Amino acid sequence: MSNPLILVVDDEHDILDLVEYNLIKQGYDVIKSDNGHDGIQLARKHKPSLILLDIMMPKMDGHQMCQFLKQERYLKDIPIIFLTARSDEKSEVQSLDEGADDYLTKPISISKLMSHIKAVLRRVDPNGEKQHKTIQLNDLEIDRERYIVLKSGREVRLPKKEFEVLHLLATHAGKVLSRKVLLNEVWGAHIYVIDRTVDVHIRKIREKLGDELIETIKGVGYRFRKP
Repeated sequence: MSNPLILVVDDEHDILDLVEYNLIKQGYDVIKSDNGHDGIQLARKHKPSLILLDIMMPKMDGHQMCQFLKQERYLKDIPIIFLTARSDEKSEVQSLDEGADDYLTKPISISKLMSHIKAVLRRVDPNGEKQHKTIQLNDLEIDRERYIVLKSGREVRLPKKEFEVLHLLATHAGKVLSRKVLLNEVWGAHIYVIDRTVDVHIRKIREKLGDELIETIKGVGYRFRKP
């Protein structure tokens, strides 16, 4: 089995070299770019296992690159970790809402960075194989392979985090999942996200799919109603 390929996009060349050196030491293959525009071309050509992405860059910043990747059918499922000097909450929330899987601020220890990379790769592909699974519940079909939700045959578009929340609840239909479990499984245990984030995503899912699918268990969490 080939090594995971990681694309590193950062306009600071000393950061690129440092991260590349340590990733190679850990057994990863690496490609790199110093701007978002060229980063997209590399992503298209090589389809990496994961992308490490800075925010403040010339030509195309990290937010723009992330948004662009999430719109491309064959690139939208590549996990993205933002590695940036921007530590403000607004930027972090925006990044996660755009579909990023993790958000780390510089300076960061190499050991911590490697730990987060391994955690994200495990969540996306814990057994070294793609998690292709379709869930069918009454008139709802959730296709994890294509990240598509169909309700009564009609496609409903959900951003990545909303899809992951829905898929996790549907996988455990009939079981109550706490906000903490949802946060840990969808955003990761090392990411600081408030409980309210889960509530907002549930509300958006209900707006698109109806109120009857997901039940609120007061003081505990949420439950996908079993057919």
